[in-house]
Parts: sequence; C-alpha cells; structure tokens
Amino acid sequence: MNNAKTYEQLLRENAELNLRLEEATDTIDAIRTGQIDALVVNDADAGHQLYTLKTADHSYRVFIEKMNEGAVTLNADGIILYANSRFASMLGATLPGVVGKLFESFVSADCQPMFREVFAMAWHKDVQIEVKICKNKGTVACQLSLTVLQLDEGPSLSVIITDLTFQKNIQRLLKENNQRLTIANTELEASNHDLQQFASIASHDLQEPLRKILIFANMIRDRHAKDLPAESQRYLDKIISSSQRMRSMASDILNYSGLTTNPETFDEVDLEAVIAEILDDYDLLLQERNVEVIVNELTMVEGNRGQIKQVFQNLISNSIKFSRQDRPPVIRIFCNPANAGAGEADEGAFCHIVVADNGIGFEKEYQERIFSLFERLNNKDQYEGSGIGLSITRKIIERHHGTISAESTPGEGARFTITLPVKQPKNVA
Repeated sequence: MNNAKTYEQLLRENAELNLRLEEATDTIDAIRTGQIDALVVNDADAGHQLYTLKTADHSYRVFIEKMNEGAVTLNADGIILYANSRFASMLGATLPGVVGKLFESFVSADCQPMFREVFAMAWHKDVQIEVKICKNKGTVACQLSLTVLQLDEGPSLSVIITDLTFQKNIQRLLKENNQRLTIANTELEASNHDLQQFASIASHDLQEPLRKILIFANMIRDRHAKDLPAESQRYLDKIISSSQRMRSMASDILNYSGLTTNPETFDEVDLEAVIAEILDDYDLLLQERNVEVIVNELTMVEGNRGQIKQVFQNLISNSIKFSRQDRPPVIRIFCNPANAGAGEADEGAFCHIVVADNGIGFEKEYQERIFSLFERLNNKDQYEGSGIGLSITRKIIERHHGTISAESTPGEGARFTITLPVKQPKNVA
C-alpha cells in the first residue's frame, strides 16, 4: 500500500499547521495584553479543563506591556514567573528564553551577592538597588525597584528594571563638562589676573613719561610761546591737551582694574554727607560754571564709602561737563518717591536715587552704550574725558549688587537712576 502523501496533501497539512501557529501566537498575545482571563484546554484523559490566569490580572498585564521599563514577577525562589517584552529586549533575548529562569542568572557576577541580600529584604519592604544586568557579551547599568505583590496564589515579587545607560552618559558628560569648566575658570582667573596686573603696571608706568611731557610742553608754552609761530602754538596746545587726556585715562584704568582686585568692605554710608564732600571739593568749579546743585533728602545705605563717592563724583562731573552753553547747569539729586523701599532698613529693601540735569542729553539709542568702556558720544576735542567714567560707575554699582540706568532726550538733559540695596546681602561673594 502506497502511504506517500501527495503534494496537495502536504500543502493542506502545511496550511493547517500555519493556521494553528497563528492561533497560538494570537492566543499568547491576547494573554499578554489582557484580552482573555482564562483558557479551556481539551485533555484526552480529563476532558475539557478551565485554566484561569491568576498570576496577572487584566490591568496589570496591560500596564506592564506598555511600560518603557522592564518588568518581571518572581516567586519565592527568584524564578521569573512573568516578564514583559521590554525586559527581554533589554537582555537581547526572547521571552521564552527569560520566563522560568532564575532572575539572578541575568545579574552580573559581581552584583549577585548584593542582589541576594536585597532580594531577601524586599519581601518585607520596598527596596531599590543599582546593579549590572548581563546583555549579550556586555552589561547594562540598571536600577531595580522591588516590591511585594499579593496575587491569588500568594505573594510574589514585582521588579521594575530601569535602564540607566542614558542617565550614566549624561552624568559622564556633566562630569567632563564640569572638569572643562573648572580648567577654563582657572585659566580665565589667571588671564584676568595677568590683565589686571598689566593694566595696573602699564597705567602706572605711563604716568612718569606723561608727567615729563606735560612739564616740558608747559615750559615751552610759558617761556617761548611768543617766539613760536601761531601754527606751532596750536600744535603745542594739542600736545598738552592730549597728554592731559592720556593721564586721565591712565588714572581711570588704574581705578577700573582696582575695582576687580580690591576686596569690598561695607559700612553705613550717609549719601547726603558724601555729596556734600563732593560739592565742597568742586566749590571753585561750581562757582566758575554757575552750577546749581539741588539735593533732596537721601537715605543711608550699606556700601564702600570711597566707591560710592566716586559714583556720584563721576555723575556730577558728567553733568557739569555736558552742560549747555545757553543756560546755567542745574543738577538735582533725590530719592524717587514712586519706588517703595527707600529708607527702610530691612534686608532686601532697595533705595532708588536719581541724578538729573538740564544738559545736552543724548539719543535714546545710546542708553546702554554710554556705560561701555571707552565709549564716547561727543567730540573729544570739545568735551574732555577718557570714556571710562561711566564704566567705572556701573562696575561699582554692580559690585554693590545694584543697577544703574540712563534715559535722556537730546537738548533736555539726562537722568540716571541708581538702585542700591539698603543692606548688602549676606554671604554673597
């Protein structure tokens, strides 16, 4: 009898096997996603048997399948009863190769003693631990979060596995960047120190030759001016004027570099007394230029008295320097009543002081630029100065944890508003 199967029979059997395989795959997927809660199995001896899926309810299975972390359920012996797809992919393995295995076998050898200790502890309280999980030929740093689950057949241990690769890379990059920043800061501090030293030495060394240039230029003008042609006299005046401006600039550079190197000492400063001293120093100039200075009631502030004096000295000097030719200069100094906090002694309170004049003013576009180093808005031959005064003023105010702003309309004067803390903040470098 010929038992050989025909080609058509083999095709039919193959189709039936493929159908059964698809049904089995669909059933497994349905179990994993919580679409079914029981199976009916036809046993040749016992007949049809009903098997309920007690080890994982619908919500639990759906939740852990959608998680980005790995999730497993362990029995008391540490055997994996259930694992989600994410855990299998973390290991580079298949689910059949994971379920039923001892979880400890996937932990790197050097972390296994620590895992055993935590595994025993986790049955009594929630525990977290960082271990290395074996993957192919390498390992992956992971965080394990262990907690007890009360299932129908008894307690089991739920383990959530979080891949720490991304966090470890970020930590490594942060550490490397912090190291680079530390090196860069050290280099910057060294560079700043060198620049400050250079500025100080250069400015100081410039003083002596400038002094000699001015002495001899003035001697020529005083003794031989009548013998010089008009053109030579004009050139000599320019030499003297330029030398005086350079001497002023060298002095300002010394002052500016000193603000960075000198430590701050803060005391109570009486602003009215400070301004009174300045007006006394400028007495002859004020009379000569017919300047009116109106000072309203001012508050006490905590600061470096010498530096605060320099701020108001620079602002008053600027107001006189940039006054209009057709009217006497008027300078008003007052606390802005529209701003709360002036006069209060509480830490965190601020006072707002305004220095306003009726001078030539400036365009709105220069409101920030005037505080830049060496910035000049006017012709240096018409208005003397180094272009550093307002830069020094802003630097001093910032060192006192305050701000300074300017506003103006050309031909209508300028208005500078200084905001200073009444009390300097504690523990601030």
